[in-house]
Amino acid sequence: MNTIYGYWRVSCGTTQDQERQIRALKNAGCEVLFGDKITGTSNYGDREELTKLLDEIKEGDLLILSELSRLGRTSLTMQVELDKLIKKGVNVKTLDKRLDTTSMSKEIVGLIVSIMGYCAEQELSQIKSRTSEGRAVALSRGVKFGRKKSYDQFQVAEVMKKKSEGQGLGTIAKSLGMSRSMVQRIVKEELVVA
Repeated sequence: MNTIYGYWRVSCGTTQDQERQIRALKNAGCEVLFGDKITGTSNYGDREELTKLLDEIKEGDLLILSELSRLGRTSLTMQVELDKLIKKGVNVKTLDKRLDTTSMSKEIVGLIVSIMGYCAEQELSQIKSRTSEGRAVALSRGVKFGRKKSYDQFQVAEVMKKKSEGQGLGTIAKSLGMSRSMVQRIVKEELVVA
């Protein structure tokens, strides 16, 4: 008996919610679901659940995706992965109704994948451009990126005082209950400022 598989993917570190995709895949009749929280530009080897799915799925099975970009963000990636599935005898269908290998000729599938891959690449390019512009605007407003400092000005003053007295980094760290690397970072930052 053939199995209907579903695969969802959302980017990690975003507000995307996989529940919408999972619900839609279940409503479409998926019996087995796999999914990854990982960026669409990631390497396939990093997508553990997709790797498991591709190992498990067999000839005659059906793979349903919410959209083809769940497989990848480039035309080449989409074509390669879709070609592997088709050669394995697996049919692929998207919930956005743009692809259905059960009812489309191989030539039409190739054309659709090329167009959808191009669109996905353009969308990714626009996202990167908007993100870059947003970051530049934030920097111009004085927003600081990166990890927040885990020490205050009092601690900085104490470290620099003890350093000027000739104490070593390890001794300073121990006396203030800090790690040696934190003391070293404070000293380095203060020397750059000075």
